[in-house]
Amino acid sequence: MTPEEFRSYGHRLIDWLADYHASLPDRPVMAKARPGEIRAALPQVPPAAPEDFGEAIRDLDRIVLPGLTLWQHPRFFGYFPANALPAGILGDLVSTGLGVIGLSWQSSPALTEIEEVVTDWVRQMLGLSAAWSGVIQDTASTSTLVALICARERATGYALARRGMQAEARPLRVYASEHAHSSVEKGALLAGFGRENIRLVPHDGEFAMRADALSRMIAEDAAKGDLPSAVVATVGTTGTTAIDPISSIAQIAERHGVWLHVDAAMAGSAMILPECRWMWDGVEGADSLVVNAHKWLGAPFDCSLYYVRNPQHLVRVMSTNPSYLQSAADAEVKNFRDWGIPLGRRFRALKLWFVIREQGVSGLQARLRRDMANARRLADMVAATPDWRIVAPVHLQTVCVRHEPSSPNGAPLDGEALDRHTTAWVDAVNCSGAAYLTPAVIGGRWTARASIGALATEAADVDAVWSIMRTAAEAEWAKRTTGSADG
Repeated sequence: MTPEEFRSYGHRLIDWLADYHASLPDRPVMAKARPGEIRAALPQVPPAAPEDFGEAIRDLDRIVLPGLTLWQHPRFFGYFPANALPAGILGDLVSTGLGVIGLSWQSSPALTEIEEVVTDWVRQMLGLSAAWSGVIQDTASTSTLVALICARERATGYALARRGMQAEARPLRVYASEHAHSSVEKGALLAGFGRENIRLVPHDGEFAMRADALSRMIAEDAAKGDLPSAVVATVGTTGTTAIDPISSIAQIAERHGVWLHVDAAMAGSAMILPECRWMWDGVEGADSLVVNAHKWLGAPFDCSLYYVRNPQHLVRVMSTNPSYLQSAADAEVKNFRDWGIPLGRRFRALKLWFVIREQGVSGLQARLRRDMANARRLADMVAATPDWRIVAPVHLQTVCVRHEPSSPNGAPLDGEALDRHTTAWVDAVNCSGAAYLTPAVIGGRWTARASIGALATEAADVDAVWSIMRTAAEAEWAKRTTGSADG
């Protein structure tokens, strides 16, 4: 491809993407493809000769789009947002187009220093003190794994430099809420703690970790000779956006010398709003925390911000220093290869830099406040409607609801029958293509999660999705009460 062909196809693809975003409201939210359908539409062997690149662009419409669930759709209320602001898309394009890799500061000084600046910009936006230092990881899963490895090494006095965990006589313990993200368990397993040493702390009526239970469990484990090593507290759990009591947990962790990692992957973005910072009161007592700028904030995936209070410890745990990467500048600069697992890193900071400059703090704040107001709007409509119930507190932008009708004899629908009803009407919503929700088990029963926060979502979209939810639930219930489905 010549430079002129690259220019021509590039303009064409930008136009295609702009048209795609403009057409989102008219497209089905959930992919309609059946298993294997996309693969069957593709050749089973690679092309022997070069193809016209225009054919590849045309296949975006013919093959790719029908197989996508549209996360940027204004009625995408599933999972958490994975917003891709246009400025961030352009930043990602430039990053890829430049084709540079950050193996060390010297390998691309701008890559390192812009990352230093933008992570510190976000630190200030979140209201964190200057004690925190940030680095961009790929995902919160990686950030949590890094935190747990750091916790392991602090608890064992850097056992990795000796015989590792195999030489530890005391089992190391990790504590997390029953509602913590699955990446916490995965990270603890990959860090070598072992499933039996992951302790799930009971939650309160609002699905937040009980600090009193955590304190008791740590004390009991220490008394019997175990080694409490890490606590992972969550601000904004995946199921309900529950908020663990960070201040109380931090005091317990400090008293026992336990590493505290705060998972604020989604909810952390809300801390750019001063009125939301009560949610992580006490966070200055944590050792590490993660905020995914690629969720609600709007930097395209992947862009996970990992902050630590002791970067020297992080570097000691993660450092690699092969001769071919050493330079005369090493004593004066950061080498981010020593701040995480990969050796090389993409120029992720560019997209975040573009987003913050194009939006400004005020623009980002306005959109988050809009989304939280829309969540309250939906919650108010649900609460005012008979047979509908809000299942969990609405702290941020996620609303957890159930349709709980009564049978013709007046008995409330409950148990497995209620679960079947819930999953059926949520599936009907999703299969319609008109909206997308995610079901989740909360309090032992299936629930519908409406996670509001796509860039284009406005109050009219919330009203439309609420109407779609009611229609689907009432139609499903009508089928059951007329005997065409089991009840």
